[in-house]
Amino acid sequence: MPRLIQAHEMHPLHDAAATRRTEHSAAAQLPAHTLMQRAGLAVARLALALTPHARTIWIACGPGNNGGDGLEAALHLRHWGLNPVVTWLGNPENTPADAHASYLRARDAGVNFAEEPPELDADDLCIDALLGLGAARPPQGLMAEWLDRMATCPSQRLAVDLPTGLSVDTGSTSTPWHADAHPPRHHTLSLLTLKPGLFTMQGRDACGTMWFDDLGIVTAEEPVAWLNAPGIQATRPHASHKGTWGDVAVIGGESDASRGISMRGAALLAARAALSSGAGRVYVSLLGNSDLWLDTIAPALMFRRFDALDFSALTSVCGCGGGETVAEVLPALLAAAPRLVLDADALNVIARDPKLKLSLANRDTQGHATVLTPHPLEAARLLACSAAEVQADRLACARELTQRFRSTVVLKGSGTVIAAPDQLPNINPTGNARLATAGTGDVLAGMIGARMAAGLDAFSAARTAVWQHGHFADLWPDDLPLTAERLATPP
Repeated sequence: MPRLIQAHEMHPLHDAAATRRTEHSAAAQLPAHTLMQRAGLAVARLALALTPHARTIWIACGPGNNGGDGLEAALHLRHWGLNPVVTWLGNPENTPADAHASYLRARDAGVNFAEEPPELDADDLCIDALLGLGAARPPQGLMAEWLDRMATCPSQRLAVDLPTGLSVDTGSTSTPWHADAHPPRHHTLSLLTLKPGLFTMQGRDACGTMWFDDLGIVTAEEPVAWLNAPGIQATRPHASHKGTWGDVAVIGGESDASRGISMRGAALLAARAALSSGAGRVYVSLLGNSDLWLDTIAPALMFRRFDALDFSALTSVCGCGGGETVAEVLPALLAAAPRLVLDADALNVIARDPKLKLSLANRDTQGHATVLTPHPLEAARLLACSAAEVQADRLACARELTQRFRSTVVLKGSGTVIAAPDQLPNINPTGNARLATAGTGDVLAGMIGARMAAGLDAFSAARTAVWQHGHFADLWPDDLPLTAERLATPP
């Protein structure tokens, strides 16, 4: 039975190649057409559950096996007394064997095959069974017309395995699902395996609500990534004190009155987030010529000059609003800080300086833990490529950053990727577009720092903080604007 994918569950993610191997292995061991029949039944069950009062269900079927799944679904829906209308791009003469068998079964059951899509209303359903894993190029001709029709029709939409045009490995898409006017009414039923592209880049917008059915097959293939989960929440012993949970120093927030520059708000956001995330003590070291020595919103924050900090006892968060001045403190931090989160301007400065890049890569050999938190453009600067190239394969770029700098990497964006040396990457399922506002990345850096200070390793700290950061946004009241300052101290 299809089941809803929940954000708190950890699932293995398999790429297209592993999924095809799983499919071929299962098909070789089962009676002919069994997998397609199971897939069609799963689609039909979910269709009925989503739209029990539908008068019409339009199933757009492609010429291959994804279309065969749709034909099988039509057969079951017809048997259950519903009105499925199939538009099919295949033909009986040259369709694959399994899909041909499903066509004959659907035809003999009296399924309505039509030349044109039917008119649908809000209670109806359209099913995308056009390409699935078979997508090799952008849809054209009738297929493109049907996809345009689906994107504008008022009914709910269900994609079989994945929305047509979406890359299961990268999440890039050749169809404009992300511009659809009805994203909450999207559904995708992934079959056999869950795939990474469903959860990152444009996958979240294209897929909508995610469902999964393994069709009774347990894959023997190794995953390429995991869907992130909240992790174990540590309980705090009654006999603990502020020293138990570690000290965080936030270094950034450049100010220069002569140039009319002040970015100290970024550092304060990170510091407040570290404090509200459970750090025992939080120090703030503002760069430049700031005269701020008290945060009236969070008076527990303690302000220190950079040269007064003892890095050996601290978890350092550097770069939030650091400007160009951060270049002056990075050599000392890279050399001496045992636990270091690098964000924003710290990453930009390192990207331009080969010596700092080498120092960053060497931290691992000294037993120092590092977390990098780039957005796509910052990642592109570190890799000397374009942001578009980063977004074209977010998993690969996160892995490359991890290997190049021997650090844990948090590649932010839709479906944030968390990667670390000798670990399978995680793709985060929480969060929404309300996080696309200034300062939320500073908050995340502070949250990661607090977890490292409490004793978590870099990868675990990043995984749990990223999940919680997104979870806060998912739970945020609809009538309350989400701003970074509120996110730093959530209710």
